[in-house]
Order: sequence, then C-alpha cells, then structure tokens
Amino acid sequence: MLKRAIAASTLVLLAAPFAAVAEPLKVEDFSRYPNVSSLSMSLEGDMLVGVVADPSKNGEALAAAYWDLSGNIDTTKPLVPSNITPSSGKTIFYGATALKDKKSLWFTVQPYIGALMGCGEGKETGSTKKYLEKVYMGNERIKKIDDLPDGRAEVGASKTLLRCYELVGNTNIASLLPLDPSKVVLTRTSTKNGTSYFEHDLSNGREKFLYKANPTQQIVISSRTGMPVARMELEFESGAWKSYISLPVPGTDKFAREDGLTTEISNRYTMDLVGQQNGTNSYFIATDKFSDKVAIYLYDATTDKFSDQPVFAHPEFDASSVIFSSRAKDFGEVLGFRYQGPVSEVYWVDAEMKSIQDGLDLAFPGKNVSLIDYTADRNRVLFSVSAGNMPPSYFLLMDKTKVAVIGSERPWIDTNDLGEVKFDYYTARDGLEIPAFITYPAGWKEGDKARGAIIVPHGGPWARDSSGFDASGWMQYFASRGYIVMQPQYRGSAGWGRKLWLAGDGEWGQKMQDDKDDGAAWLVSQGYVDADKIAIHGYSYGGFAAFAASVRPNSPYQCAIAGAGVANLTKLGNTWGENRIQRIVQGNTVKGMDPMQNTDKINIPILIYHGEYDVRVPIFHSRDFYNAIKDKEPKSKFIPLDMMGHQSPKWPAEQKGRILEEVETFLHTACNM
Repeated sequence: MLKRAIAASTLVLLAAPFAAVAEPLKVEDFSRYPNVSSLSMSLEGDMLVGVVADPSKNGEALAAAYWDLSGNIDTTKPLVPSNITPSSGKTIFYGATALKDKKSLWFTVQPYIGALMGCGEGKETGSTKKYLEKVYMGNERIKKIDDLPDGRAEVGASKTLLRCYELVGNTNIASLLPLDPSKVVLTRTSTKNGTSYFEHDLSNGREKFLYKANPTQQIVISSRTGMPVARMELEFESGAWKSYISLPVPGTDKFAREDGLTTEISNRYTMDLVGQQNGTNSYFIATDKFSDKVAIYLYDATTDKFSDQPVFAHPEFDASSVIFSSRAKDFGEVLGFRYQGPVSEVYWVDAEMKSIQDGLDLAFPGKNVSLIDYTADRNRVLFSVSAGNMPPSYFLLMDKTKVAVIGSERPWIDTNDLGEVKFDYYTARDGLEIPAFITYPAGWKEGDKARGAIIVPHGGPWARDSSGFDASGWMQYFASRGYIVMQPQYRGSAGWGRKLWLAGDGEWGQKMQDDKDDGAAWLVSQGYVDADKIAIHGYSYGGFAAFAASVRPNSPYQCAIAGAGVANLTKLGNTWGENRIQRIVQGNTVKGMDPMQNTDKINIPILIYHGEYDVRVPIFHSRDFYNAIKDKEPKSKFIPLDMMGHQSPKWPAEQKGRILEEVETFLHTACNM
C-alpha cells in the first residue's frame, strides 16, 4: 500500500517538468532565495519549521515559517505555512530546528562593522567588517522569536568573555533529551573560550549552567540525561600533541583516559566516539586505524580492546555515525549506520526504518531520499528528495500510506534543463585514484563534445563534494550552456579514505594541483572536450587552486577564476584559523607552492572576486595578488563584493547572481570559451 500510494503522488509531482525542452538556466534561478529550506519537524510531529522566501516581500527576503500539523492534513494540495514571521532589520534567517513543546531554534546572520577586541575571526585592533551569527528561540506558531537568556557564560565570567559570547558566540542544540517533555541541552561556543553547556527549560525559558569544555576539548553527552559520557581532548605531551578519549570509571563520578583510544596527532588517525552500546561498557568508535576507510568498531572499556571485526564497514566509503532510537520502548538501540558515499546514505538495521526507506526509494527511483525527522511511532516522517539534477523537495509521510507535499527549494527550475551528475574515478600521474563528480550538459549523449570544461575544486581542503544538487549554480548553470563541469576530489580531500587524505599534506599547489590538471587531461582523453577549452574555478581553498593554476607552467587552462581564495601561504600560516584545534591538527599541513611568491610566472588571465565581509580568508589575499599581476596579464580582473562574507548564508542574493554573470562573461572574453 505504501509503495502504491507514494508512487501515485510521485507521478503527479514529477510528470509535468519532463515535457520541456532544455534551455540555458537564468541567473535568477540561483540568485533568488529558495522557496523553502532547512525543514525540521518537532519530536511530537505536531509542527514543522523552516526558512521560506518571504511572500510579503516578493521573495526578495527570507522569513521564518511554521506549519501546524496538529489537525487533519489535506494531502491533495501542498501544505501551506500556518504562520510566517519576516526578518527584521538586517537580520537574515538561514536555518531552523524544531524542538518540542511548540518551541524552535532560529539561526541568523547580520552584518557588523566594529571592534571585536580579539573575539573570534577578524582584526585584533580597529574595526572589522563581518557577519555575526545569532540564535533565537521561537514560541508556538513563532508569534514571537526572542533572544535567548543573558548570562550564557558560566558563573563568574569576565566582562570580556561575556562580550565575546555576545559578538561571536555560537549557540546550538547538544541534545533534545527526547525522554524529557520540556528540557533540552544547548551549547554556546566561543573559539577562544571553549564550549559551555546549559540545561534549557522550554516551558519557562530558564537555564542552568551544567559544565564546560575548554578549546581543546569535546564532550560527548548522554541523550537520556544530558550529562557527559565521554571527553575527547588534545594535550601536548613528551614533545608531541596527542588525542585522548576519557570514559567513565564504573561506580564513580570520575573519568579515566583509555590507552587504546589514544593517538598522536601526527599519525592523524580518525578516532571518534559515536555512541555507547545499550546496557554494556562498550562504545562505538569510528576509526581508520585498522583500514583505509573509516569503519565502526566496538571498544570494550573493561578489557581495553576493540572488536575483532567492525560492526559496520563499507568496502568503498567512510562510515561516519550510528543512528540510535530515541523512543522510550527501545531507547538507545541501533537503528542504522551512516556512511559517506557519493551522497550521505544510511544502512538501516531496524526493519521498520528499512521498510520506510525502501518504499520511498521505490517511489522516487534514481533520487536521493533522505529521512530528516520522524516521530517515535514512525507514523510521521519528514523526508527530502533530491539529485544532482533535481533541487531538493520536501514531503511528509503520514501513517505509512499518505504523502503530503511541502514544496521544492527551486520549483521554477525545469529539471529537463539540468544535466546528469555522475560519479567516476580517474588516475593521477603517480597512480593515485581520484574520485570525481562530473556534471554533463543537459541531453548529453556518448560521443558529444562539450563547448568547454570547467574544473571546480572544493574548499577546505579537508572537505569533499557530493552528487547532490548545487545551489550556487556553479555546476548546472554552466552545464546548461554546454560546458562539462568536473569536481575532482583531489588528494587532501576528507571523507574518501585515509590514503587520499594524507597524500595532500604539504602539497598545496604541487601534487594536489597535479590532480586537478590530471582531471582536465582525463576529460580530454575521453573525448569530452578539446584541450584548448578548459578553465578552472574554485572558491576558498578552491580559489587558492585557481591562483596556483595561473602561475604554474604548462597550465592546461585557458583562464582561472578565484573566489575568496588564499593567495599568500606565508600569511595564512601566521593566521591559520581562530580555532586552536584547527591550528594544531591542520596548520602544519599547509605547505607547498606559494602563489604570492610566484606572481612573476603568471601565464593565463585570472578573474578574482572576494567578499569585503570575509574574515575566514581576508580580502587582502585577492587584492595583493591582483595588484602584483594586473600589468602582466591585462585581461585579468578583480571584483570586490560588498556585504559578502565567506560562507553561503553570508552571500547576498544579488552577489550570487553577479558571480555567475561575471564568470560567464570572463569565459567568453578572456578564455575564448
């Protein structure tokens, strides 16, 4: 019954777009705010919250939306929000989390110009342009969205610490405490002062300070009680940084370090505690200590030994987490294991959850169906459907038989105008296998040759791409214009196994760069594109890769496009992140060819764009590089973007559109593509 009911709904939802003829996508398709995003359902299943394009402002601003699910739901038409709360002033909603007891958390950013006094990323002295992040609590139907209580630092905090929390503190949900009707655990993090934990009573808004982790610690808490069950910390000992995991000593309130879980940072083993096995003194550990890919083992704290075999391992991809039941009757039992394939997927071991997933997968063949939230009785499931050539759409499954449509993030995009996204591997010049995502032009068939190719390396570099839909437009916008777009998962990328990750150490602009060039060569060897029709476009670390490409000899590219890129490795090394853990773990790997020291070797034109509100990678990187090369490559161009920060929630809609237009113009005029 489930499969028949959902399949019928799918035909209604997806049939219409398939009749259109492919046309180039418009800038507005991506510069517009999404119709709906960041959907979340309460534990009770009586409400949804999310961020929507504000209908009162013609969709040119974002608003907070609330769906009341407490009454009868008509599944014959899309669900309409019961209440919409517009943004106020310069505050921008970008995320939401439904809690319980009709309450919700709302994540916002807002521009700021002023002194930071050493708090967070930005200048130590003088004024900084940046975005401040702030979290608010919403009540029933979000009739009010209020600031969270003051005094979020522990008792006795200094005025300086309180000021840092106010300016750059990051509030988040640590646990919903699903067995408690009104309490949750919230965290407040300041990069220089660590993370404080608070018990928040949703019924009256009162808070109680619980405990604190310093900047080199992480605390794993119980979702049953909210109290610590493990501590992970870094410490410098005997001339080396080490990572320790401490577990409770049975029968006491003390914690003891586990020798079997201790690693040296220089070895860079993944060693993450991801949960405790019900009723035992054993813990689930995600680690790559015993294999190239991260697998999940059981660690017995009584015998200090790992299980002989992993409890979950994927032969090709990293495992990442364990999903536990949060309902009273089987609280803490394992429901499934998450792993990082071309998209994040779940291997369900719970029969009921597997049946729901299988039914939805059958109803939406070839799409990525993700179960976002579900009630304890599984009778309400919030899920999304997406693909590389389909913007995410959101649905509500009820009573395992009926589906209500919530909406698509970008319903104005005709999926026939989108190219297929495929996952593949190619071989680098030294034999290393490099994963890659390739977006083909719409209507592509074997034997076709693209008008050009764009290599798009991701940021990080300790990050990765997926085959999901690209909301920036950098892939599909250009694929709709006949370009083939490759996203190489070059050495140094995380989430593809230990060998590929470690191979990037100290190879910025060198072997890491070879991997991008070898991806371009592979496209040519496959007959997908001519060798003189290739460009590179990257952002953040990807911007560094574009800078590096422009000064390396024998470049395979006709031009480069660098967004918010690192150009000066020397200065980056001096200011590598505000987070101490990041500096310790990653900072020493940032070595290689410094583009700023090689500007005399510029040999292709480069388009450079950078946000003036960017504190993660300050704009001087781009400005200094451009000033050094502008007379040598006169077709090059530098575009400072006002009001634009580093991360996507801090990109004004008009700047997203301008980037697409500027890149397209540059490809025509400077790259002859």
